[in-house]
Amino acid sequence: MEAPCWPTRLPYSLFRYSLFAGHPMSTNSIDSGHLKAFIERIERLEEEKRVLAEDIKDVYAEAKGVGYDVKIMRKIVSLRRQDSHKRKEEEEILDLYLSALGMG
Repeated sequence: MEAPCWPTRLPYSLFRYSLFAGHPMSTNSIDSGHLKAFIERIERLEEEKRVLAEDIKDVYAEAKGVGYDVKIMRKIVSLRRQDSHKRKEEEEILDLYLSALGMG
């Protein structure tokens, strides 16, 4: 089967037209205040996400410090996040595969 014979790259004028066709906002009328507000919200949320990730890391380090296996704890958190029916189904398939390999 032959590859289609259209240009692999559209000229910018066609790209801009197709991107903004029928859109109320053209390249010359972007509401910079609105855009800036979105960007700042995203930046604040990214910072909150970073702080939360650090907090979670600290909790795992604390648990490790008192003797818990962090790898197993992460697995438990992952399992608890799953739907119980889906988790049960995956456990049954895992048991079946382990038995087939003589490991179960």
